[in-house]
Amino acid sequence: MSLSLADLNVKLFTDGADKAQIVEMAKQPHIAGFTTNPSLLRKAGVTDYEAYARDLVAAVPDRHISFEVFSDDLPEIRAQARVIATWGEHVHVKLPITTTKNESLLPLVRELVNDGVKVNLTAVFSERQVEEGVAALAGGAPSIISVFAGRLADLGIDYVPAVEKAVKLSRATPNVEVIWASTREVWNVIEADRMGVHIITAPADVLKKLPALGSKTADELSLDAVKAFRTDALAAGLTLDLNGRDAA
Repeated sequence: MSLSLADLNVKLFTDGADKAQIVEMAKQPHIAGFTTNPSLLRKAGVTDYEAYARDLVAAVPDRHISFEVFSDDLPEIRAQARVIATWGEHVHVKLPITTTKNESLLPLVRELVNDGVKVNLTAVFSERQVEEGVAALAGGAPSIISVFAGRLADLGIDYVPAVEKAVKLSRATPNVEVIWASTREVWNVIEADRMGVHIITAPADVLKKLPALGSKTADELSLDAVKAFRTDALAAGLTLDLNGRDAA
């Protein structure tokens, strides 16, 4: 049976930092929130982080938005997290699971969620990180753990065990939800939904394809492909000289 957008239970977040695109996506009722990160901010040309973030929250005041710390120094990370938490009611502070020196940020995560800061624990890849991350978030402010399924898949690593572990543990931890992160294709949305993931964050170009779910059968797609190949062959003016050759 084909699946439609209305059949999905997983919440849909847009991953990006371009304000115009975020405002455009916020017009869609099926988009529940937004996630950003320093790489996306750089791509969007953001230089004044706080001014950008406050402007974005004002433009989309009723949706989840995650903003990430960027320091690599523990005291400064703590200070940045507490500043970011003041930017809006629906703001989650993204904290990576470690620093670049592989120092765990989980004690700080525990401190922050116990103080009421909503955390999005990010850059989570392994089952061990999932277990330790959910434990650090448990019992605090409403928070999220982001499992980077797509980046695991890019290296041929099975992401299912980490995602399944996250879903199982979070379902037993009322204040924690799971994000399927680094989404690569529409099929990932279906996978996340089937696995019981709370949220999937994906680039806008992936999410814009979702309204077409269930609109065509495999046979119809086959015929579309054949027609497209024929149209492009004609447009390209492709020819073959078959004179004097056997037509096999």
